[in-house]
Amino acid sequence: MNLIFLGPPGAGKGTIAVKVKEAFGIPHISTGDLFRQHIREESELGMQVKQILARGDLVPDEVTIEMVRQRLQDGDTENGYILDGFPRTIGQAETLEGFSKISGVLNFELSRESIIRRLSGRRVAKESGRVYHLDFNPPRVPGRCDETGEPLIQRPDDQPEAITKRLEVYDEQTAPLIDFYKGRELLISVDAEPAPDRVFTDVENILKDI
Repeated sequence: MNLIFLGPPGAGKGTIAVKVKEAFGIPHISTGDLFRQHIREESELGMQVKQILARGDLVPDEVTIEMVRQRLQDGDTENGYILDGFPRTIGQAETLEGFSKISGVLNFELSRESIIRRLSGRRVAKESGRVYHLDFNPPRVPGRCDETGEPLIQRPDDQPEAITKRLEVYDEQTAPLIDFYKGRELLISVDAEPAPDRVFTDVENILKDI
């Protein structure tokens, strides 16, 4: 069961991917995690990415694609995988077809209003990496991480102006994938407005038919 999770920032793809990973025993592969792993391990690709990011440039398609291609060769993908954050463009999607067959593409749909509310309410603990939300998952002590007690911060890209920019980029680059996979008869719409447990139940039912 080879899956792609599509959807705008804040749609909850990562949260549901973790639940699907646990329930179905398939890895959740995030391009952001792959970048960080390669940089941490100082691999050849990791060093390329580190230099590119240090210049403030975008990682080229060929580097991202090669990281994903290598990752899909690992033994834990034998029964399937979830791709989150890849492909981001039609070009990446077409190249992916050359080395892996996709079973289904779940498109998480969420209104602009809900996206901004979800992302602007997010707070992060830098040391522990834990993520909170002012409305949906508040810390026990306001402004402090439950685990370490460190101050919580709002990431720059979770501020309203940055969110608007991220959505513009998503609409421009990634939204065309919806039509691409619709044309391949692989696209399945998921209502991402309800609470995560409800969304996961819907996804679980969808995956039983794939």
